[in-house]
Amino acid sequence: MSEPASISTGIAKRYATAVFELAKEEKGLKTLESDIDALDAAIEGSADLRALITSPLYSREDQANAMMALAKKMKLSSTVTNTLGLMASNRRLLVLPQLIVALRARIAEEKGEVTAEVVSAKALTKTQADKLAKTLNAQIGKTIKINATVDESLIGGLVVKVGSKMIDTSIASKLSSLQNTMKEVG
Repeated sequence: MSEPASISTGIAKRYATAVFELAKEEKGLKTLESDIDALDAAIEGSADLRALITSPLYSREDQANAMMALAKKMKLSSTVTNTLGLMASNRRLLVLPQLIVALRARIAEEKGEVTAEVVSAKALTKTQADKLAKTLNAQIGKTIKINATVDESLIGGLVVKVGSKMIDTSIASKLSSLQNTMKEVG
């Protein structure tokens, strides 16, 4: 990991710890979870917002005012609103995406959930996702939350990552393995 990336992650984790502890103290973890989901969706959906949080061209005051207006419009909790204001005044908005990731991890840990990153050749149906979650739950013993993405280059099958474990049942992987075996033979 590069040094600036690790510094950003460290900053985000410190903010995440503070926000998480405040929300837990106020018994507002459910509200915090919905706030970060809404904030993440806003960042994903708006190039202007991404520019605001990353560009050094905006002053601290402009960033703070914009984030306060956004928080008010989105009806975010006071904890998240105040954190966004603090981050803007400290020129730390650029770590907002890492903060969201860190908060999601803390909330999942608190709930006893584990996120499974699932990549499939075609979008999983609700039934398939539920069945996969149930199977993984039986193997791991924790509640599984599936984060599914589609990669058509897999041809078929799945690639599942849970923590440090990875299960690759994709056709592309099997073809690659077969190709390597054939090279060894002759």
